[in-house]
Amino acid sequence: MAKRYTTSSRNLIVLILGTLIAIGPFSIDMYLPGFENVANDFNVDISKVGYTLTSYLIGIALGQLAYGPLMDRFGRRRPLIGGLTLFIFSSLICAFSWKLEILVTARFFMALGGCAGMVASKAMVRDLFEKKQVADVLSTLMLIMGVAPIIAPTVGGLVIGAFDWEAVFFILAGFAVLMLLLITYILPESAKPNRATSLRPKRILSEYLSILKNREFFIFAMIRGFSLGALLSYVSSAPFIFLSFFGLTEQEFGWVFGSNALGLILGSQINRLALRKFSLFNIAVTISIALTLLTLGGLIISSVVGVQFWIIYPFLFMMLFCIGFQNPNTTALSLDPFTIQAGSASALVGSIGMIFGSVASIAVSQLVTDGVMPLLFILFSCALCSMLLILYYRRRIKREIVIQ
Repeated sequence: MAKRYTTSSRNLIVLILGTLIAIGPFSIDMYLPGFENVANDFNVDISKVGYTLTSYLIGIALGQLAYGPLMDRFGRRRPLIGGLTLFIFSSLICAFSWKLEILVTARFFMALGGCAGMVASKAMVRDLFEKKQVADVLSTLMLIMGVAPIIAPTVGGLVIGAFDWEAVFFILAGFAVLMLLLITYILPESAKPNRATSLRPKRILSEYLSILKNREFFIFAMIRGFSLGALLSYVSSAPFIFLSFFGLTEQEFGWVFGSNALGLILGSQINRLALRKFSLFNIAVTISIALTLLTLGGLIISSVVGVQFWIIYPFLFMMLFCIGFQNPNTTALSLDPFTIQAGSASALVGSIGMIFGSVASIAVSQLVTDGVMPLLFILFSCALCSMLLILYYRRRIKREIVIQ
């Protein structure tokens, strides 16, 4: 299916795929400034609103595992159109929710629909472009995905300040309608349906279990999972920290959250330069140790001098900077053992990360209700577990080399 495109056609396709992959980050981050408004409308504690993020992360975790086989069996467009349709209706239900439980449930189905774009965009790049163009296009998509968390809360803060939190979901639904039209009339089908692809749960589960049995995959997927657990603990607690605890406005929250997200992009871009001189594994080990020392330092300093904005803000920036290094490296290391099963392994590593993030989000909703110290304990625990796993793996590898 790969073919040559004119510059204008190529740019249009990349733009459509980029907006598809940005649906996930926008749906997570755009309504974060409205957490306090949601809590007031439903008369609940702001920490309970965090369950709307937890249900979304669970939906992404399950959806990624499902869309891989579906898009192989039916082609890319049909599951993508179905997913966006589900996203649109779920977004409207979110906007009209009359109690928190409805919003939590609708967010789950919103994620199931939205992650179709996240899965399809990467698959369609491989389908539509020549091999030498794939890396360049994927780099553009990753940049868009990295910029989205910076823009989304700022846009959300402005929208919520002018209207209210429901307006965010109307905008997301409208955005998805536009994407649906572009996909229907412009984006070509990139893969023929493969009826030989099995959709039997037993067959799919068996393949995923065979991947999990690979030691290298399992360890690095867990390391990545703990890193994402720290990242999503911060994301789910950010509205409480900056809006309730530090008393920022929705607009100020958008700027603070967005500037912190810049740390992720800086980390990932500096990591690309570091890889020219150092090995993937050595960078991962170094960053794991640095992240553990950083979170321990944040915990100790906040315990001694108290939780203050001028401590927490730069601390969180540096944590996200380290995670920007870590996630691409541990993802690459986890997928390294696979060739034939690379697609399924990619879906599984993404799903594992979201499962860890969901658990961390639940812990934050339960524990981070009165102060910031519980979050600092969670961040340190995630970093420590990640470091211990990678040091264990390094020790095992050295021992096996000595034996041989």
